[in-house]
Amino acid sequence: MYNVLIADDHAVVRFGLATLVNKQPEFKVVDEEANGTDTYLRVEQGDIDILIMDLSMPPGESGLITTKRIHDNFPKVRILILSMHEEQDFINRALHNGAMSYVLKSSSDDELLRALRKLMNGEAYVDQNIKLTTDDLAKINTDGTEVDLKGYASLSKREREVLPLVTLGYSNKEIAADLFISTKTVEAHKANIMQKLKLKNRAELIRYAIHNNLIDL
Repeated sequence: MYNVLIADDHAVVRFGLATLVNKQPEFKVVDEEANGTDTYLRVEQGDIDILIMDLSMPPGESGLITTKRIHDNFPKVRILILSMHEEQDFINRALHNGAMSYVLKSSSDDELLRALRKLMNGEAYVDQNIKLTTDDLAKINTDGTEVDLKGYASLSKREREVLPLVTLGYSNKEIAADLFISTKTVEAHKANIMQKLKLKNRAELIRYAIHNNLIDL
């Protein structure tokens, strides 16, 4: 039995996916999340084999960034992106960042189930409606599509979790409660973020995050 986590910002989509997946004898949906930050925190708790995740779950961390963070820190979790984004750049970046599968929301249920069974066997799968060219494969397999930000790359795992919450206007108390840390630790992380990114205030942080596709609004 493979434990599945579903991440999508629409409750009706999560319900539909959970109903479909739970009908399959090999899979069991053990939890659901609605944004990138909570998805990462749930994966961090353990017991997740497969993650079915949307790329756009505003407001909060970009799904592309969540994909990379999960792949980097929990490489055994098999990530299936289920997205409305058919743009090749999104597909290339998601696969480059560690997704094993990419399925379009416009495709049939059979396409999703086919992808899940491939992942069950440790095999990558891309929606049959997506055509990958030689150039696309080159972008996926090189560093060209990764977020090329020295400052962001220097942030710690926890600082990367704090960043989107700060940009969205969460208070120190709210961030502390969400991440199970103290308010003093939140203040320290915020100070480190601003120093490492060479930013002066939250407005500059918001512009930085939006410009570099670190958050969805």
